[in-house]
Amino acid sequence: MRILEKAPDFCLPDMNGNNHCLKDYRGKIVVINFWSAECPQSERVDGELAGYLESRGRQVVVLRIASNINESHEQVRLAAVERGASPVLWDAHQKTADLYAAQTTPHCFLVDRDGLLRYQGAFDDVSFRQRTARQDYLKAALEALLEGREPEPTQTQPYGCMIVRHLPDSC
Repeated sequence: MRILEKAPDFCLPDMNGNNHCLKDYRGKIVVINFWSAECPQSERVDGELAGYLESRGRQVVVLRIASNINESHEQVRLAAVERGASPVLWDAHQKTADLYAAQTTPHCFLVDRDGLLRYQGAFDDVSFRQRTARQDYLKAALEALLEGREPEPTQTQPYGCMIVRHLPDSC
């Protein structure tokens, strides 16, 4: 999947069983955030993104996607409620994570009003060695789109907890 290509459509249920399809949000800017109930980086991003989006109103939609095979539906639902993260979509068989080649939580994808992928990668430049963000990649890309500019950079290396795709074999 390349920048400026149409973002692949998906339909996933939220924690209440209501389906959300990417195509239903055409005309809005959409953040697709691969999300985890357990990952501290995912939890950190929830808090930072919520504060940022409050000032943007309904111009931006965030679809959080839970794809970790080791996190139960109930665990995801409880973490979503605790963090005020809504909607969180349930990718039970990891088809959407595979479709987007998502590697970590968080792993962010930014889709413009026309359904084109405009950014993918990290939320910011926080890492194991660098605890404070110096560059807010996703926020900068969002601001660029909201102001009618091209995001720069358009791609960064995601950082966070690896998406768990397989449970270990029992001994």
